[in-house]
Amino acid sequence: MGATEPAWAVRVLAGLRGAAPGASAVALAVRRGPEHALLTTGDTAFRSGAPAGADTRFEIGSLTKTFTALLLAEMVARGEVAYDDPVSRFLPRAAAPHLRDTGITLLHLATHTSGLPRLPPGLLRTGAPAWFSNPYAGFSTAALHRALTRTRPRSAPGTRVRYSNYGVGLLGELLTRAAHGSADADFADLLADRVLTPLGLTSTSCATDQPQATGYWHGRARPLWQIPALPAAGAGRSSARDLLTTLDALLDPTAQPPTVPRTLRTALADVTRPRLVLPRTGRRIALIWNVRPRPGHDLYHHSGGTRGFTTFAGFSPQANVALTALANTGPAFTGTFIQRAYLELWALAHTESSRLRGEG
Repeated sequence: MGATEPAWAVRVLAGLRGAAPGASAVALAVRRGPEHALLTTGDTAFRSGAPAGADTRFEIGSLTKTFTALLLAEMVARGEVAYDDPVSRFLPRAAAPHLRDTGITLLHLATHTSGLPRLPPGLLRTGAPAWFSNPYAGFSTAALHRALTRTRPRSAPGTRVRYSNYGVGLLGELLTRAAHGSADADFADLLADRVLTPLGLTSTSCATDQPQATGYWHGRARPLWQIPALPAAGAGRSSARDLLTTLDALLDPTAQPPTVPRTLRTALADVTRPRLVLPRTGRRIALIWNVRPRPGHDLYHHSGGTRGFTTFAGFSPQANVALTALANTGPAFTGTFIQRAYLELWALAHTESSRLRGEG
């Protein structure tokens, strides 16, 4: 962390560091109007790590889903798929007999309204022995295809929000099939080609063979997170710099350079359009992103976690504020780190929104 970082950003980092006592490293990237800051504290591992920096890779868990949403919107902009396409259009002929006539669409998968369970059938059984280290690692693509034949939706599509790693993981497989027409194609390559590389995200990928921080859970080092059958739901790695670049692109898609394809610029705008309103609370869901309306502005947010990492990202287009926070320790039961990151985003957006309205 440099001596010239703004005092308000240093204060935010100090609060986040205090909310992640089991981490050896915490990274923060934040925008407040024209100002932005990239700050880190600590080392990539206890005792043997190098100093963490803005390009240090952290496992981002379910934040991967926000990139999957961008891929979906980009493929819609290309005309390769449509939001109301039924999943049966892309499923292998022999798979998922209980899904074919349900009316589940790609949009249902991207808004957690498909009715699919949180996890595919069979994963709890195979993942139980490694539940506190790497529960998805032993669940193969073949196991996913077997699970599809046993899946029965828990509710009618579009009637209930039920968070589903299974659903978004399946979305990634269906998009890969739609783009390549083959079950042998790779989701990670498609995501890199259509989203990550055009946005200039040099530290972001699903790869496990690149340097990254060590993850910790209750002070113990965790193995590299692997999720081979459902990479679209949680296999991503990224850095504070790359995540702020992504949030900046979402804040203002029109400011993207000509090197960003038109379809991706369209996707950056489309992915933030609210698709449904939750009863009683008034909260909304865009493509993957949660949206909380506040006086004068909206807050978009999502979090992620693996056994050794906790991450948060959020932004407010009206207030021109964005914040992402990363820690190399597993999510606490109380959600302290994520709650702290959200509250810091809320405070920055509230202050900026009030200033822009002439109230401050």
